[in-house]
Amino acid sequence: MAETRRDTSTAAALARLYDVDLLDDPGDVDLYLALAARVGGPILEIAAGSGRVALPLAESGYDVTLVDIDASMLARAAAAADRLGPEVRARVNLVEANLVGLDLPAGAAFRLAILALNSILLLGSRETQRQALETMARHLAPGGLAVVDVWIPSAEDLTRYDGRLSLEYVRTDPDTGLTVAKSAAAQHEPATGHVNLTVIYEEGEQGGAVRRWVREDRLRLLNAGELRSMAESAGLVVEVVAGDHDLNPVSAHDDRAILIARRRGRPAPRP
Repeated sequence: MAETRRDTSTAAALARLYDVDLLDDPGDVDLYLALAARVGGPILEIAAGSGRVALPLAESGYDVTLVDIDASMLARAAAAADRLGPEVRARVNLVEANLVGLDLPAGAAFRLAILALNSILLLGSRETQRQALETMARHLAPGGLAVVDVWIPSAEDLTRYDGRLSLEYVRTDPDTGLTVAKSAAAQHEPATGHVNLTVIYEEGEQGGAVRRWVREDRLRLLNAGELRSMAESAGLVVEVVAGDHDLNPVSAHDDRAILIARRRGRPAPRP
């Protein structure tokens, strides 16, 4: 998911802890399954992480290509696909690459392209975010859909991003059985529209030694209007900018923007 290179052991730990973050289901997979049922496969997911979205699609019978710059994330996706059996694993193609400037050999063959759950915020500038939309458009077949899901913090949220460290959760990692405590500190830069985010994970047995892992990201915030503009700049036709995973139109009070945009042209018949 992330666009930052890390040493191997740290990257592996943070990939595992990312999955602990997502033990609380964001509730978005049903949307992607519904869109896949509408347009068919093959499916491309960029910044695919450890396969949380892509693997349910592969289980449902779609060929899915996962692209991520983080080899540790892809290793977890491969291991999870293996556990689902050879038929699912055969439908999963893993590509370690930067999503910006990506040019897959399959070309414009995908009927659905996905950039899920805030991954676009990890791209540090408006230009690289726009290029992500161009990557999706470039790989879509005529009539194919691009979907981008992004968090939009409220003004109240931003006032709290003053660098103070706060506890987010205490959970058990199902992989290790260890207790994980996650704390985070965010610093908002109003002039640039960025949030500097530091996350600290501490894990260990109750009363035992603790290991600490630190992740730092610089998020570039964007709003629903910018997301629409980026899609149109990439040559896509915007179908909807929604405020939730039920695709209700976005309102001023929503904390998400979900873009669904289509590549021009008549789709080929589904096999």
